Amino acid sequence: MLPLVDKPLIQYVVNECIAAGITEIVLVTHSSKNSIENHFDTSFELEAMLEKRVKRQLLEEVQSICPPHVTIMQVRQGLAKGLGHAVMCAHPVVGDEPVAVILPDVILDEYESDLSQDNLAEMIKRFDETGSSQIMVEPVEDVTAYGVVDCKGVNLEPGESVPMVGVVEKPKADVAPSNLAVVGRYVLSAEIWPLLAKTPPGAGDEIQLTDAIDMLIEKETVEAYHMKGKSHDCGNKLGYMQAFVEYGIRHNTLGEEFKAWLKESAGIKK
Repeated sequence: MLPLVDKPLIQYVVNECIAAGITEIVLVTHSSKNSIENHFDTSFELEAMLEKRVKRQLLEEVQSICPPHVTIMQVRQGLAKGLGHAVMCAHPVVGDEPVAVILPDVILDEYESDLSQDNLAEMIKRFDETGSSQIMVEPVEDVTAYGVVDCKGVNLEPGESVPMVGVVEKPKADVAPSNLAVVGRYVLSAEIWPLLAKTPPGAGDEIQLTDAIDMLIEKETVEAYHMKGKSHDCGNKLGYMQAFVEYGIRHNTLGEEFKAWLKESAGIKK
């Protein structure tokens, strides 16, 4: 529930899913994360109070947290046993269907791309057209901090997808197969489920999604999708601070005042 200006980070991720056309969302949480469940629950008392006091804008903001056509479900991951394990926790709800996996510590800048057409929406469209699983990537300078995809040296432009042959976790710079790092957005075929089920635990007794994807690549085409715009890694302190500033200066009501304060604080003359 870490906030970004006036909404928690998880809300931005849910909004991204909704913009991409996803109407059934499963949040994998922990028993210590009751605030997430409460955030997306309907508050009839609050809505009635706002309507009675004619607080239309606030009422619309509250109702937009989870639009009527969207269903948000939550499942618990009792133990933190890796991303692959977290995805498997959603299997009883999702069933043997294709699935989009979105990591909430990375948000896609809604000012830099059209989330209703680009990125996750485009990955889903590409999957529907080809049946090929999609993994979102973007260029990074420090490949040693990320999972990096191997596309056999094929150049990839924003909005394009190409087949990949593997993911290398935190490679040394001199042997990295590319500078394209996994962003934290996956659209995966239903074949991922049996592969996850037989993925053995690795370091730290964790089940990794990357290991299952490596097996998926052996069975069918998996493509790397080059994201459009930019992302913010809010799991990183500096990335979170940068996201807060960038979203703050573009806020529709507070942006100009915040920008002026920022310039003054930084000693920048107008």
